[in-house]
Amino acid sequence: MITLSLTGLYASLLGILYIGLTINIIRLRRRFKIGIGTGQNDILAKAIRVHGNFSEYVPLALILLGIYELNNASSVMLHALGSILVLARALHVVGLNRTIGISKQRVYGMLLTFLVILVLAVENIRLFVIGSIG
Repeated sequence: MITLSLTGLYASLLGILYIGLTINIIRLRRRFKIGIGTGQNDILAKAIRVHGNFSEYVPLALILLGIYELNNASSVMLHALGSILVLARALHVVGLNRTIGISKQRVYGMLLTFLVILVLAVENIRLFVIGSIG
């Protein structure tokens, strides 16, 4: 039986963070009485961008994590990469909530997100090549 239990764990943790980001936008829309768009409100625009950035990177990372798990990757590596991804996305949220400019949390969050995606991509390619040779 094929399972993606570890990917499911990290997808669920990230899903909870995603819901939190969504609720924040809803809260701000109600507070500022803005139904569509940003109404040129910088606070709402920032919240929408944080949510959007999450939506842009997390799906690919989870797909790669799931493929890696299906390829019988080490559970230690899966936990390490999944944990780093959750940490990275949380750091990015904290960093962007502090300032729309550069912050250490934002930079580390993006670098760690890129690292996870890159490692997973390379590992999946490596496993494909090994499988093709063997």
